[in-house]
Amino acid sequence: MEKIPQYYTEKQVAQITGISRKTLQQHRWLNKGIAYSRLGRTIRYEHSDILTFMDGNRVEPEAA
Repeated sequence: MEKIPQYYTEKQVAQITGISRKTLQQHRWLNKGIAYSRLGRTIRYEHSDILTFMDGNRVEPEAA
């Protein structure tokens, strides 16, 4: 059986990432940031999309 993806609300994503809800809204308006799904007026973020966004913004310092 296929695993059902987990979806998060805007508020949950803001808590997970530390990105404010207002910034998440602005990113959607500007068509950037974390991929999302719109179901009517409801916005949901898939767990894998959150991880992809965070991995894409990862900074690895150089070894000294």
